[in-house]
Amino acid sequence: MTDEELKLRVLALRAQGRSGKEIARALRVRPATVAALVRTIARREVVAAPEPAVVGCWVSPGWRAGLTVEGHPDWPDEEGADSGAAGLVAVLVAREHRYGKVTVCGYLVDVYCLGVKDVVGPRAMHERELSGFVERYYEGYPSPPLAAPIDLARHLAWGAVEYARTLGFEPAHGFNATAAHLGPLTESSAIRFGRDGRPLYVQGPHDDAARILQTLEDSVGQGGFEVVAHSVRESRPAAVPPARRTLRAGGRRASGDVVQEGRAWRTGNR
Repeated sequence: MTDEELKLRVLALRAQGRSGKEIARALRVRPATVAALVRTIARREVVAAPEPAVVGCWVSPGWRAGLTVEGHPDWPDEEGADSGAAGLVAVLVAREHRYGKVTVCGYLVDVYCLGVKDVVGPRAMHERELSGFVERYYEGYPSPPLAAPIDLARHLAWGAVEYARTLGFEPAHGFNATAAHLGPLTESSAIRFGRDGRPLYVQGPHDDAARILQTLEDSVGQGGFEVVAHSVRESRPAAVPPARRTLRAGGRRASGDVVQEGRAWRTGNR
């Protein structure tokens, strides 16, 4: 029996609902051989399967602050919008599920340094619940979220992941489980990441700041990045952004005033 004939017979028996061991016995081959073929077939089926339709896609206002975007005049943003947390972009994608439900995934994207910093989902809900979920997800932002094309979500999330990897950072735990919800990015991102093209690390309350600073020094050198450090701990799930003191690249304090920012935003989405 050729490899192609074996694969076709495995496909036929699998379609009948046979287990791997049953297929191996029926074809008189090793179970490991069948298991390997089944895994290969399953991967191809996932790749070939059509993506569920996008029901909605949203980004936080002010996502473009400090970034350079090549082309794409259709990508929305609010002129001069301030998200209250420049460099942290909230992305939410909803796709059709089944039985009147949708599946949502959210991504908190640090577009200046760390890439995808947090993920939510995948979470299934009735479609009638979606508008309320979107409102709660973005309730800490001073302006409503912007309806956006899925391409923008892909360029933001995947592009930020690739940028962060050049600095030595991997995406948040759980990103791999939600990446398929975005769909693949088949081209280079049209977005130039970093604030004005330069890495800027904004310290979060739960970051291992020492490790992050050391990673940045190893990847771009002490003079190759900037740091903004929080001086007080934030509470969850909602808080006022704390006073922040600007530091020199490499984490050393720079002279300057403490800037107090007074807009409430959801750290629960961080």
